[in-house]
Amino acid sequence: MSTMVKQRLSNYIGGEWISSKAREVLPVPNPATEEILAEVPLSTQTDVDAAVEAAQRAFETWKEKPVTERVRILYRFRERLVEQVDSLAETVTKENGKTLSESRAEIWRGIEVVEFATGMPSLMKGEVTPQVSRGIDMEMVRYPIGVVAGITPFNFPVMVPLWMIPLALATGNAFILKPSERTPLSAVRLMELAAEAGVPEGVLNLVHGGKEAVNALLRHPGIDAVSFVGSQPVAEYVYKTAAAFGKRVQALSGAKNHHIVDVDAHLESAVRAVAGSAFGCAGQRCMAGSVVVAVEPIADRFVELLKEAADAVCVGNGLDEGTAQGPLIRAEHRDRVLQRIEQGLAEGAVMLRDGRREMNELARGYFLGPTILDRVQPEMTVAQEELFAPVLSVIRVADLEEAIRVVNRSRYGNAAVLYTESGRAARKFREEVQAGMLGINVGVPVPSAYYPFSGWKQSFYGDLHANGKDAVEFYTRKKMVTSRWFGRDG
Repeated sequence: MSTMVKQRLSNYIGGEWISSKAREVLPVPNPATEEILAEVPLSTQTDVDAAVEAAQRAFETWKEKPVTERVRILYRFRERLVEQVDSLAETVTKENGKTLSESRAEIWRGIEVVEFATGMPSLMKGEVTPQVSRGIDMEMVRYPIGVVAGITPFNFPVMVPLWMIPLALATGNAFILKPSERTPLSAVRLMELAAEAGVPEGVLNLVHGGKEAVNALLRHPGIDAVSFVGSQPVAEYVYKTAAAFGKRVQALSGAKNHHIVDVDAHLESAVRAVAGSAFGCAGQRCMAGSVVVAVEPIADRFVELLKEAADAVCVGNGLDEGTAQGPLIRAEHRDRVLQRIEQGLAEGAVMLRDGRREMNELARGYFLGPTILDRVQPEMTVAQEELFAPVLSVIRVADLEEAIRVVNRSRYGNAAVLYTESGRAARKFREEVQAGMLGINVGVPVPSAYYPFSGWKQSFYGDLHANGKDAVEFYTRKKMVTSRWFGRDG
């Protein structure tokens, strides 16, 4: 099945590709060329019902399969992914716009989670305490929770589904993926590779769609848990709605990540890290650095070097060699970003580097070049709201104390970074900053698969994060068994 020609995509339910009952479809354009790659159906309640029914049937058998046999399938899945990295990266680049190197990096990050999940025979072991009282033993045993729904965003169409699928399946659950309707082609390919690896029919399903499909999943009595990654307003809605219907929920949300450049920072290294964080993936990632807090007196020199780095970024089609930044996902998203830039200028920010230049130079595609706004104040909208674009705000402060206060006043707490050569400053930053993922001279401090992706405040809704031991906890539930045995004469 070719996924890179214009076609109406099908849902994957019970091991079969089934046409959606939906009448409404959306085009899937290549954001760099505006070429239409496919049409994606906006699936209905009926489609979701069919997927849940298939998953429930499959779960009854899958949960009984020994964990060692489940992970053998994941080993084969991992091998299929490795074999297809280049072709899968091309699919990601065509439907998302990021560069091929960024697409490959995303896929390898997803493969890392598959590798972590193959350790499930050890990860989901229970615990036993013998003789808690005279003749009484106590044990904790883990079980899968049932049918899990995963609702994933456009910006990492391979990696984020792989944050969920391998761990949910390894722990014995059945899974229904609702990928972003903006980037559905990568998800289609994931289903094909999983089937080739031997994932049984119904254990893994895919339902395309938008709000109607999401609401059907959140409310369906046959869904036991929901994993979500997306924007803050939608994350809050998903969390509240699914929880109201009795489901376990983890909802990874938005971000406004601050990078503090202290007086003793190695400026050239800091500039490279900040530019890569802010403009990589066109700023369309929740770990992107979107605010730089520059401590005087190095601010002027840092900003000068930062502009030089931004000017050197080659903007264009992610398939072209030498491209360092691709387009935004859609024209309407770019329009919203442009409005925010104008609002920032109206509020008093100073345009240091205008990315609209590349937008005007490239005739087709949804491009916006690296944009830097200087002299931003913490109360400005551009400093507070997630833009999801290659737009970087520069705030100037007197010292590290003030910088940390700026970071902590944000309603988000996803990530924060400090550039310094001082261990004392680094420790102060670690102890006082209110964010879940911290970098010390590291521009994109994404934890490895065996640690949790641990956003704070309005960057996360729930109790158990994605990846690491948190994910094992999220995809399993516990039985506590207290036992006493009597002899024939007892």
